[in-house]
Amino acid sequence: MKVQFEYGEGTMEADLPDKNTRVFIPGETVQDPPFLTDPVGATKAALQKPYGMPPIPDLVHRGSRVVIVFPDRVKGGSHPTSHRKVSIPLIIEECLRAGVNKKDILLICSNGLHRKNTPEEIRALLGDAVYKDFYPTHQIMNHDSEDWDNLVDLGNNEEGDRVILNKAVYEADLTITIGHVLGNPYGGYSGGYKHVATGITHWKSIASHHIPAVMHRDDFVPVSSQSLMRQKFDAIGMHMEEKMGRKFFMVDAVLDTHARQIGVFAGYGKAIEEPSFQLADLRTYVPWAEEKFDVMVFGMPQAFHYGNGMGTNPILMLQAISAQIIRHKRVLSEHPVVICSSICNGYFHDEEFPAYRELYELFQKDYHNILPDCEKYGEYFCSKKEYIDKYRYNYGYHPYHGFSMISCGHIAEMHASAIYIVGAYEPGFARAMGMKTRPTFESALKDASKYVGSSPRILALPKAFKLASVHLAMKNQ
Repeated sequence: MKVQFEYGEGTMEADLPDKNTRVFIPGETVQDPPFLTDPVGATKAALQKPYGMPPIPDLVHRGSRVVIVFPDRVKGGSHPTSHRKVSIPLIIEECLRAGVNKKDILLICSNGLHRKNTPEEIRALLGDAVYKDFYPTHQIMNHDSEDWDNLVDLGNNEEGDRVILNKAVYEADLTITIGHVLGNPYGGYSGGYKHVATGITHWKSIASHHIPAVMHRDDFVPVSSQSLMRQKFDAIGMHMEEKMGRKFFMVDAVLDTHARQIGVFAGYGKAIEEPSFQLADLRTYVPWAEEKFDVMVFGMPQAFHYGNGMGTNPILMLQAISAQIIRHKRVLSEHPVVICSSICNGYFHDEEFPAYRELYELFQKDYHNILPDCEKYGEYFCSKKEYIDKYRYNYGYHPYHGFSMISCGHIAEMHASAIYIVGAYEPGFARAMGMKTRPTFESALKDASKYVGSSPRILALPKAFKLASVHLAMKNQ
């Protein structure tokens, strides 16, 4: 069986044994639930009958300050009927109808530790009309997790986690969040309290959950919305609400493989979590496999959701591999082999990921045998003015982002017997991260026989990063 896998800006072909290989493509092998043909109407209906809260016009009036928090370019798409483009104009209309002055509406991109979105990217996310109405008057901004003039320290929550919040959100009379309920290896789903706990906080808040102590627990793999990480998201978000003295008004859309809305839910976060997750489960947890797989095969492009260089930056390569293990562990044997194509050319994209090269080089020396050994340097990296300035003013990822990725990256080593990178231009970068290298899929599979035998069951994921992943399960689960 010949299968094309993602590779750089193109594909690489693999010749896999017909008898033992099963191919899964999200939204094709098993169809998604039907998407909404009228997302505008569904969003209006959700806004009119929110869960656990009054509708927006009952929460605001003339003089009220409203903040709308929307996700960055990493999630949700920018097509004409994307959730952001549909919901935000309707929300603005509701606020204006209730008497809110246009000048009192602020839109914040919840980029968290991701790089700030450029004006062109924000325009693509929000659409021309909203952009033209609000950007020239400085009513659209990126969150800046290092701008202490616009942060509020809310102390520690009951779990002892530090909660630092965007000041404009804290001071608003109503904060409306636009979330996407889509399968995510970190806590099961995006959206909900995960959105606010990661998107409008500070690295010290994120360091309470994107760490080995949380991500290396048994409840983290396979992916679950019942993990400690998810509990921490909820606890941080609800601590924010307690200190603000009001609830977030959340407008979350369950999305399909192509970022189309399957359903829209609005209102109090804990109240919409159950119905939105239940609907999302129908698309995300796919009971498909008849037997467990010994080998998982996929490929990665050079550029995907975190940005250009994600598929060649060695730390992010390992994080992306771990994410597939987290998602699909339910259908994998105890210690599977992973085979992944990547051009692995040493391109870190230092402008976008400025701290990553130093972190990678640190891993190569001074008794750093596994990635979590580097965790202790997080605060040091986050105190380096060069990296902070690049995050604040030069569209670079925050230095702590790399540390959140090493926590995930080590999961591949924990669960896989071997990881092969196929087609590396500079194989040493992969080997330095503990991965094996081979020129072709076929030669990697041949070498893997010493771990999985000569006739392994193979899971092929040819569009692992082109399409929104599912979380595969056994047929009887």
